[in-house]
Amino acid sequence: MLMKKIIFTDLDGTLLDERYSFEKALPALKLINKYRIPLIFCTSKTRAETELYRRKTGNSDPFIVENGGAVFIPENYFDFEFEYNYTTRNYLVIKLGTDYVKLRRVLESIRNSGIRVVGFGDMSPEEISKCCNMPLEQARLAKEREYDEPFRLAKKEDEEEVSIIIRENGLSLTKGGTFYHLTGGNDKGKAVKILTDLYSRKYGKIMTYGFGNSENDFEMLEAVDEAYIIQKADGSFASCKFNMAEGIGPAGWNMIVLRLFKWA
Repeated sequence: MLMKKIIFTDLDGTLLDERYSFEKALPALKLINKYRIPLIFCTSKTRAETELYRRKTGNSDPFIVENGGAVFIPENYFDFEFEYNYTTRNYLVIKLGTDYVKLRRVLESIRNSGIRVVGFGDMSPEEISKCCNMPLEQARLAKEREYDEPFRLAKKEDEEEVSIIIRENGLSLTKGGTFYHLTGGNDKGKAVKILTDLYSRKYGKIMTYGFGNSENDFEMLEAVDEAYIIQKADGSFASCKFNMAEGIGPAGWNMIVLRLFKWA
């Protein structure tokens, strides 16, 4: 039996460019579809946002949202039983994150300490649309948060104190491409390992690949067999400890996928 290949990928700045377009990755997406390679979106985006891009790309595989907050697996995707927390809209859901209400309470305590901080929960869809340069309808979807609160600090020098407050509350701080992210004990890597185990049960021998572009992707990249860090818009790389994919965002993603899977 041939070894089954599985792809885990971030969205923003990786499969999507600064205009939230995956057009430059279309040749690779067509190749993935041709060979029926599972493509797992592993993102800081909400379930609603991720479902939007699943529809646009014709993706029907499981997906991971809000920095590993939950894994959504379509019903009947795996032909064996496994543990999950609840079902919703034809998904079996494995919950790993902390409820959004608690995250908001901790963010408010940071603000009450005198630190100027603004989270998505404080912003209108119009404000999110403007600061993230995204369509208004997508900004509305970005507010439908369950396990992760993106936020910005007025002063970068407050980062250490914010990190201390977050740890004291048993939560975690990560950095994305634009925002800090307040989460529970979840991360993308833990979610990737859960799906990797399920795919191993389904296919036996598998080979996993990961694509990301920022710090909050590191756990995901460390959890796969072969990891690629995608070049940022300014030409830099978030890390040099992974394979570096030259080509910004989806252009780099496309180049590496075509090279890796041309003879899949």
